[in-house]
Amino acid sequence: MNKFEQEKLQYMSNAVRGLSIDAVEKANSGHPGMPLGMADVATVLFSKYLKFDPYKPDWLNRDRFVLSAGHGSMLLYALSYLVGYRDCNLNQLKNFRQLGSKTAGHPEYGLLKSIETTTGPLGQGLANGVGMALAEKILNKKFGKLIDHKTWVIVGDGCLMEGISQEAISFAGHQQLNKLIVLFDDNKISIDGSTEITCSDDQEKRFRASNWNTIKISGHDFSEIDNAIKQATKSSKPTLICCRTVIGYGSPNKSGKESSHGAPLGNIEAKLTKKNLNLIEKSFVVPDKILKNWRGLKTKGQKNREKWEIQLKNSQHRKDLLKQMKKIKFERSNDAILFLKNISKNIKNEATRKSSQNALEFFNNKVENLIGGSADLTGSNLTKTSSSNLHGKNTNYIHYGVREHLMSGAMNGLAVHGGFIPYGGTFLVFSDYCKNSIRLSAMMKQQIIYVFTHDSIGLGEDGPTHQPIEHLPALRAIPNLNVFRPCDAIETFEAWEIALNSKSTPTVLALSRQKLPLLRKKFKTNLSIKGGYILDEHKNNKITLIATGSEVSLGSNIQNSLLKKKIKSNLVSIPCLELFDKQDKKYKEKVLGNKTRVIIEASSTQSWYKFARENDLIFGIDKFGESGKAEDLFDYFGLTTEKVVNKIIKKVKL
Repeated sequence: MNKFEQEKLQYMSNAVRGLSIDAVEKANSGHPGMPLGMADVATVLFSKYLKFDPYKPDWLNRDRFVLSAGHGSMLLYALSYLVGYRDCNLNQLKNFRQLGSKTAGHPEYGLLKSIETTTGPLGQGLANGVGMALAEKILNKKFGKLIDHKTWVIVGDGCLMEGISQEAISFAGHQQLNKLIVLFDDNKISIDGSTEITCSDDQEKRFRASNWNTIKISGHDFSEIDNAIKQATKSSKPTLICCRTVIGYGSPNKSGKESSHGAPLGNIEAKLTKKNLNLIEKSFVVPDKILKNWRGLKTKGQKNREKWEIQLKNSQHRKDLLKQMKKIKFERSNDAILFLKNISKNIKNEATRKSSQNALEFFNNKVENLIGGSADLTGSNLTKTSSSNLHGKNTNYIHYGVREHLMSGAMNGLAVHGGFIPYGGTFLVFSDYCKNSIRLSAMMKQQIIYVFTHDSIGLGEDGPTHQPIEHLPALRAIPNLNVFRPCDAIETFEAWEIALNSKSTPTVLALSRQKLPLLRKKFKTNLSIKGGYILDEHKNNKITLIATGSEVSLGSNIQNSLLKKKIKSNLVSIPCLELFDKQDKKYKEKVLGNKTRVIIEASSTQSWYKFARENDLIFGIDKFGESGKAEDLFDYFGLTTEKVVNKIIKKVKL
């Protein structure tokens, strides 16, 4: 790289630094250290290697750029403005971190076209990047060079300290995701100070041990940066580039220190830094010549995209690729009616995890872009079907290994990449490992289906460590997440049907290990779509029995026992509290009734106080489980027909 090119890149990278300083100072809030430190690396990447087009930001074969160290968001926002994304103008930079701005404190999916995924919780972006690279690899096998792009991820020390990072790099190395390139902002500083006080990992050796290609460079030497990226693009393995950088680069008094990480430089230091970097003192000003260099990149991007569009137009795979990327609504056909009719004739008890697998057998043949998986519990979650493929151009099933958090983060990456509806399984109790990613699925409005089996004390002898208690209310507390707990095979099919038509809402399916009876015979209308409904109605009833999942069959037994005592009741199934709560007041009151409500769920009772009145009864479990057979545990916790009936008669005036 000659001296002229290096000088040009230096001016361009300093423009990134100047805008980052200005925006953080104006907001009086933010993280200037990382944008100042990684500006040189990002400038080489965007100007020479990244495949993107600001004129059409969402073209399918663009490279994906993920800022996993999302606190350094001004790096991405400055770049977005400089290269000419239309939705990121100077006013957006001036409103950094302000209410209503598209330039939020951390990058948020959907606000700007340059943001590929929501990052902030450290390590999530790395896991998302793995999912994006996995999506590219599968689609590349299927469609060849029509989908042939790279995934670039910037991580910091914090990202690599988080546990999810080990799951991510282990999986990526095993999958040989060679188009995944991670740029490590190796500045050896975290909020508490030098990383020496908390971490002695050799990241290069760590990644190499997980089957990665690794390169060490100075993050401020343009030739080294250029050569490293060029080498990474030719690797047969995923690549880590350790970029040794100085946090707060250019600041006379704060560079290399934690003080530049998460607070503005301050007015005086900002002026000194801009002077040190030969930047114009006036805020938000980029000289025309430098801005022209940045904006000139659009022409290259546009040409790449237009060339690809010609390829697409002339390709025999065009129709199939566009179909793969389209979100298609599932509509019941005669096949679906026949499938449900056969279920209604089944007199055998069946665990809803098995009902889910049976539903998947049907849906996998109807919805072509489903991609499943499990965190090493395939035989327990029953997420694999006869049409699941592990290899080749029709790959649609992933063995994630014992990596629940990575699985969830990668599914976010698969979803935002486009072309897939991901679903993945583990035990409900281990949803805790997935929680941060689930929350981001909901925040990004992604269609992802979480198959969580072994949903209660009904799993039995594995004991309290494996028995979910607080997990249902914890998941129900997440906005824009539908949590289903179906009571039988019909409701399980309906839950899948709703999930496959919920294009902007992720879904949790909480499924039983133990076998349950078929309670529904009517199947022509999806009753679960309203969240709850009257399953068995009696005129002149004195009680409304309300339950979910396995406890609906318990409610049915209780209903029959009360009837023998001349006490009539309605039985209500509420497979999805979120959907039920969205119904109008009249419908909810009709379903719940104005008589005594008796709520039964083998879980923490916290979810139900919204629907319970002072004299209503709630039967649940507000302590941890025990080891033992399922039937013994239900008896121990008072969730049997006899014990519930006795309490109803004792406490309710009938």
